[in-house]
Amino acid sequence: MKILVMGLPGAGKTWLSERLQKYLGSAWYNADKVREMANDWDFSPEGRVRQANRMKTFADYEKSHGRYVICDFVCPTRQTRDAFNPDLVIWLNTIEEGRFEDTNNMFEKPELVDWVVEGFLSDKEIEEIATEIKGYGV
Repeated sequence: MKILVMGLPGAGKTWLSERLQKYLGSAWYNADKVREMANDWDFSPEGRVRQANRMKTFADYEKSHGRYVICDFVCPTRQTRDAFNPDLVIWLNTIEEGRFEDTNNMFEKPELVDWVVEGFLSDKEIEEIATEIKGYGV
């Protein structure tokens, strides 16, 4: 199962993904680490779609082997979300603006999400989300 943890830069995507990964025993891909491996720091609209496709490749591999996989990245537009094609979406709607103006300007609030996180989550709440995700199966 492909899980997208998305939100503006600084919203807490990595923080939540790290904790959620422990409860799910899943694979986890962080966009900054994937960009670093690819040495691709292009944040143009085309570069962002390329990154979404790159994240999709990793996620599809994990899913094809029957694993949960968490990918945390901004995924700022409908086009990038469509390219990634997640099974579940967790949107961290915790901040009004991120630290990068270009990202703020292009960010489109997602229409279809499974969870909206609007503040700090306790370990118990994270565990409850993981339990619900497990209920969907891999």
